[in-house]
Amino acid sequence: MTSQPRHSLPLYVQLSEMLIREITAGRYTDGERLPPEREMAAQLGTSVGTLRKALADLTDKGMLDRVQGSGNYIRARADTKSVYAFFRVELTEGGGLPTADLLSVDRVSKPLGLPDFGRSSGAHRIRRLRALNRQPAVLEEIWLDGSYAPSVTPADLSESLYLFYRTRLGLWIVRAEDRVLMGTVPEWAPDDFGPRAGTPCVLVERISWAQDGARAEVSHNWIDTNVARYIARLA
Repeated sequence: MTSQPRHSLPLYVQLSEMLIREITAGRYTDGERLPPEREMAAQLGTSVGTLRKALADLTDKGMLDRVQGSGNYIRARADTKSVYAFFRVELTEGGGLPTADLLSVDRVSKPLGLPDFGRSSGAHRIRRLRALNRQPAVLEEIWLDGSYAPSVTPADLSESLYLFYRTRLGLWIVRAEDRVLMGTVPEWAPDDFGPRAGTPCVLVERISWAQDGARAEVSHNWIDTNVARYIARLA
């Protein structure tokens, strides 16, 4: 893995999150033995020390058994706490580490046509291009109720928006409702996103609730189905 951009998650967290998503997607099976650490670190392009921190994080989350003198064994489970627990898009073959390129962030009036949310007439509109393993996959537009912060700047935002909500705004997203629709790619789509503006596209509309029961956020996600798919697993 190469050097990380400003505001991205630490490398060991990125590795841990990538492995969690691949385990959840079934690319690693319960009880499977991982390759030796030096071999695995070379495959992932990272140091053995960074990989060991990632494996320790997986062990703490109950997803890995580390057996002295034998190796590291997968423990598949459905209730793992993950930075990307609410991100339901995977590569077509499963898994994939999410990253985000911020396109714009503006404070604007809430437009007509959005589901009702929040206490303020204003909202922070955040537009991002999401990638999975560096492949552009999802165009994202988030509307955060303006009462949570007077302003949100590009310097504030991190790879995980919900992590920013928790650590900087005291906002916990505790549940969400997703509606899978058909839409068209918006006119502001960047060239890096495969489908062109106006192209029919799978659209996921999400309403998100805060810890106090308020509707805090509405988002739209346009998915490039040549690259990725929306997944909801029931345990």
